[in-house]
Amino acid sequence: MRRTGGRKIEWPRDVASARAIQETLRSRVEREDRLGPVTTVAGIDVGFEAAGRTTRAAVVLLAFPGLEPVAQAISRSPTRFPYVPGYLSFRELPAVLAALDRLAEPPDLILCDGQGLAHPRRFGLACHLGVLTDIPCIGVAKSRLIGTHEDLPPDKGRWVPLRDGDETIGAVLRTRTRVSPVYVSIGHRVSLATAIDYTLRCTTRYRLPETTRHAHRLASP
Repeated sequence: MRRTGGRKIEWPRDVASARAIQETLRSRVEREDRLGPVTTVAGIDVGFEAAGRTTRAAVVLLAFPGLEPVAQAISRSPTRFPYVPGYLSFRELPAVLAALDRLAEPPDLILCDGQGLAHPRRFGLACHLGVLTDIPCIGVAKSRLIGTHEDLPPDKGRWVPLRDGDETIGAVLRTRTRVSPVYVSIGHRVSLATAIDYTLRCTTRYRLPETTRHAHRLASP
């Protein structure tokens, strides 16, 4: 089942072309809630094989709110784009989309191991995937790409805005008490408040959401 409406996607081979695509597509990102009942959530992650020549993408579908795994898929694709910070979606998404296509049904919500709006051009991997599939997406990154923030209280569930100038581009969220935070941002069809809520509801005993943890294990060569 094609998640991109059957459209053929032309993937760029150079940074200039990739930047032009980001500049064009970022206006399609929906920053407000437009998601129905959430009964499944998905995590995606990517690894590389054959000295980086092959991209291995994994998607794991979990029941929500119980977070029990119900389906999974792996796809391998030739690596088409170099590693360039700020342009990782062009390196990873061809394989991710192929893995999503192998699920019997699309997820209601995807938590991406990467950035959404918290990106120099407001079009990180979670935004790119959301726009291409029209599935609600959230970016939950392990590290900060851009932005500044105030000190974060140590307790689980506390968060502070991540800002770039006067614009709030995400949230720095504590998912475990006195453990390093994660960086949450809008991907597509989800508000920041809702993105924070679902990130916490998908996180149990560990720093990272269960979606990310399951997908990472499957994606690792």
